[in-house]
Amino acid sequence: MNWTALNPHACKLGESPFWHPQEQSLYWVDIDSHSVLRANGYTGEIEQWALPAAPGCMAPAVGGGLVLALRTGIFRAPQWQGELTLVQRVDYDPATTRFNDGKCDTLGRFWAGTMYEPRDKALGILYAFDARTSGGTASFEVKASGATIANGLAWSPDNRTLYWTDTTQHVIRAWDWDADSNTLSNCRVFHQFPMKPAGWTYGMGGYAGRPDGAAVDVDGNYWVAMFEGGRVVKLSPAGELLAEFPTPALCPTMPSFGGDDLKTLYVTTASHNRSAAELADYPQSGCVFSTRVSVAGLPVNFFRA
Repeated sequence: MNWTALNPHACKLGESPFWHPQEQSLYWVDIDSHSVLRANGYTGEIEQWALPAAPGCMAPAVGGGLVLALRTGIFRAPQWQGELTLVQRVDYDPATTRFNDGKCDTLGRFWAGTMYEPRDKALGILYAFDARTSGGTASFEVKASGATIANGLAWSPDNRTLYWTDTTQHVIRAWDWDADSNTLSNCRVFHQFPMKPAGWTYGMGGYAGRPDGAAVDVDGNYWVAMFEGGRVVKLSPAGELLAEFPTPALCPTMPSFGGDDLKTLYVTTASHNRSAAELADYPQSGCVFSTRVSVAGLPVNFFRA
């Protein structure tokens, strides 16, 4: 598989990529640099927008702009670099907890999971923010819990299955999902990856990474970035390993489908806290990479209010 870097811009912790079909642009965040980035799909030119706090995830909004989950709450921006308005406070301690992975469902609700930064307790929660009200109050509900680092949020093409990952436990779970009532049931293990060996460090071998962000294709296959595994893995709707694609960085963080036909696979990567030896072997760590694939992905869902 041939990967191309968008340009030499390297993030500390790239995440939450999505393809904006109206703008023909790729968006993503650099969590550690507190910024949103946008790349023109034709020229590759990259714009950067500094934020007041770390962004975990975001989604495009109907009517323009973004909804963003920052460390300090969920915000709405009416346009690129627009004024941020707090639309939902969150009851957690921002000194130890922040939003991480998230996106919108097909009905326009914004889902975002949290991570517990000490990483010694499973205190991560998956929230759903529904702002589709006509003069009423938006709802903000806990939909799942028991994760340390929330990741891998995605839905099946038929809207009947929701996927959510706990990166720390190397496990992807699945639920039956009723979109209209927004209820989850029948929680099960979708795929369990081997745990990281005790004392493992870069160069030792014997470790294939842990599941991070994910995307789903039109056939219902689940594509997940394997952090410290240097690969993107493709799983069937039954959770079976179908294929794996080596990446130009050891720490891919999230795949996303884009381009006119949604057959360009993008993947964000990380460079923060990586060893000098790893960065010497993977000098483009932190860049966004793209490659062509044979199957289209599902389009991004827009936030509705």
